[in-house]
Amino acid sequence: MPSGELCVVGLGGNSIIPAHGAADIEAQRALARTTMAQVAAQVGRGVRVVLTHGNGPIIGNIALRNEAMAHEIPPMPLDICGADSQGGIGYMVQQALQNALARAGVRREVVTVITQVEVGADDPAFRAPSKPIGPFYTPVQAERLGREKGWALKEDAGRGWRRLVPSPRPLRIVEIGVIRALVDAEVIVNCVGGGGVPVVRRGGEWVGVEAVVDKDHAAVLLGTQLRAERLILLTGVETVMRGFGTPAAAPLHRIDREEAEALLAAGEFPAGSMGPKIRAALDFLAAGGVEAIITDPEHLSAALAGTTGTRIGVSCA
Repeated sequence: MPSGELCVVGLGGNSIIPAHGAADIEAQRALARTTMAQVAAQVGRGVRVVLTHGNGPIIGNIALRNEAMAHEIPPMPLDICGADSQGGIGYMVQQALQNALARAGVRREVVTVITQVEVGADDPAFRAPSKPIGPFYTPVQAERLGREKGWALKEDAGRGWRRLVPSPRPLRIVEIGVIRALVDAEVIVNCVGGGGVPVVRRGGEWVGVEAVVDKDHAAVLLGTQLRAERLILLTGVETVMRGFGTPAAAPLHRIDREEAEALLAAGEFPAGSMGPKIRAALDFLAAGGVEAIITDPEHLSAALAGTTGTRIGVSCA
């Protein structure tokens, strides 16, 4: 069996598309190279890494292309869009890491696994779509799309109306046996992209459903099923802040589970901001994980060295 701690690294949207500036493919490649150079450095130090990633910006672009060409090409269902995003993002991340490892003189194989994630057919999320995806619409367009397609749409922060889709809880990673075998063979695996393609069992067969699984919840499930020691969530900020956006804002570098739970319950981390990542970190620890780290892609190495980022553990006094 391979030795060395196992880390699941969840790449957020800002690890794929720049938070500011151009979002064309070359900008995406440049950011992937920067992030994967830090991942390669950790692999060179003996850390075992499993990668997963979000697909929020990309699946929105896929949905936009669907709508733009709907008059000529039948739009793809959402599960196919998710698989499409896994392949495209996976290729870019995989290639960037292969090149970074080669530059660092580290001989390791890298592979992307198109991954299905089982969700409950009776999950309440299917009755209350909540995850916004795709382009923004005018009120007139939203009314028409809701009537013609049966979509749920909601106004989004004054920017327009967006489609809402269900976001059910992930129950099981279908390909976990293959992923585990690859990890045991010391292959670096990129999997469960975009939270995984959501599927249910019908008549003894897997069937894709119109939904999007939360990437942080899926990263927790991946880390738990692989018995990883650490969960690293890369996002748009170097360090989680207490009092974010206020004059009293202060960085949280090391907190234990109890303090994180108390701050979350007090509304310190809003649902539309850092809340889901704090919740994911706590769920990972509750399932037996040792530590969760939240930081941005540029500071991955420094966060692992303990000089920045936010570390949440069973005891981080």
